[in-house]
Amino acid sequence: MNLDAKTIHKIADLARIHIDEKQVDTLIPEMNKILSFMEKLNELDTSDVKPLVYMNESVNVWRADVVKQEITTADGLKNAAKHTDQFFIVPKIIEK
Repeated sequence: MNLDAKTIHKIADLARIHIDEKQVDTLIPEMNKILSFMEKLNELDTSDVKPLVYMNESVNVWRADVVKQEITTADGLKNAAKHTDQFFIVPKIIEK
């Protein structure tokens, strides 16, 4: 497939980029080279190749999620503007 100036302008319009007429003459051979490379890649047999999700086979190692008491309830509530013995008091924002 060979590109022409009209196709270059169409691609630029779809990509929402502005190109000058001076740039079109340099873009035509460059984009044709890219398309010929892509045609070469299409010739490869990839039927036995597994789809690639990540670049390597590494798996994240997560630590165990252990519940522990970091601060007491009283320490957590001591800087709250309004609170009871166990809960924060906040203004109501949803009406029924």
